Amino acid sequence: MDIMKIADKLYKVFVVAGSEPLGTAGIQADMKAIVACGGYAAGAVICIVDEDTTHVKGVHLIPADMIAGQIRSFLGDVGADCIKTGMLYSKNIIRLVAGILDEYSSIPVVVDPVMVTSSGDKLLEEDAVQAYKDYLFPRASILTPNKKEAEWLCGKELNEGNIEECLKDLSRWGNSVVIKSVENRDFFIDYYYNPVEKVMKVYKKEGIRTRNVNGTGDSFASAIATFLSKGYGIEFAVAEAERFIQQSIELGARFKFGRGFGPVYPYYEVQE
Repeated sequence: MDIMKIADKLYKVFVVAGSEPLGTAGIQADMKAIVACGGYAAGAVICIVDEDTTHVKGVHLIPADMIAGQIRSFLGDVGADCIKTGMLYSKNIIRLVAGILDEYSSIPVVVDPVMVTSSGDKLLEEDAVQAYKDYLFPRASILTPNKKEAEWLCGKELNEGNIEECLKDLSRWGNSVVIKSVENRDFFIDYYYNPVEKVMKVYKKEGIRTRNVNGTGDSFASAIATFLSKGYGIEFAVAEAERFIQQSIELGARFKFGRGFGPVYPYYEVQE
């Protein structure tokens, strides 16, 4: 190892999310993406999910005082350059996390409102959707819902005619937003909007024939968080994360992983 190539600063990204046994999604996918993008990954576990590649079998919540303790132990002692939230599951947890993040208001926050798996299993309780809007979105630097999550948040089915309206609705707290994975024939489109600078961008990507897409959203949001931790602006962070996730999907498509939805592969840069 060339010691001179090691950064003189740890770009610390703290993740608040669920854990699952496959390493395809949740905090495991977050940490892989953060490391692959050059950050230092740490995190608090919200819940433990039992799942295989075909469906979720059970969710066990961590006690609230333990969740709060994990977050405060890291942020109060070490500190973070960016915070990323993933699966939070319930209204009470969202409210708890948002309250703690208010104590660290100078740290940028990437909110990935995880609501559903690649196989279609729901990952939150009904009252959690409104709780995101009431408590956590006002703390966010950027939101990264996929199309289905954006539809639940906006209360309507999305199409080319109303996507801009939904982007503006989800950025009303002053945050940027990316609505991911909108299908358009043989392409997938991500829509980005920054309400402060009134900038909208469209990322159009060719579809890749693969079932290894579990954790795509986790990895993408964590990549954004890592580039923000390095001091880059939102637009640059999103553009770099777009490049990162597309290449991770392309490489992940090579592998066979279980009977259902496998992972992306974030370590493309170390492949020969």
